[in-house]
Amino acid sequence: MAEFRLTKPYTMPKEQVREAAQGLAASLERKHGVRSRWDGDTVYIKGAGVDGTMSFHDGLIDVSVRLGLLASMFEPTLRKEVQRYLDTHVS
Repeated sequence: MAEFRLTKPYTMPKEQVREAAQGLAASLERKHGVRSRWDGDTVYIKGAGVDGTMSFHDGLIDVSVRLGLLASMFEPTLRKEVQRYLDTHVS
């Protein structure tokens, strides 16, 4: 089992951060078959071997992901994909 956590500060308006977070959730749904569910400023992501949350508050985006045994071999790739998306879409 593997897990990772990424954080990124932001200064853009909260509405734009939400749009970026929705885009990331949609991208993960398309590419990795996960489902997402929003609760306030937190999105919960769940799929085969993937369980995570993404929230934004107090100028910080926080992404936490836990991967099951089989999915853990994709941890470096998934981590880079999420980091690249945040670096590109959040400022």
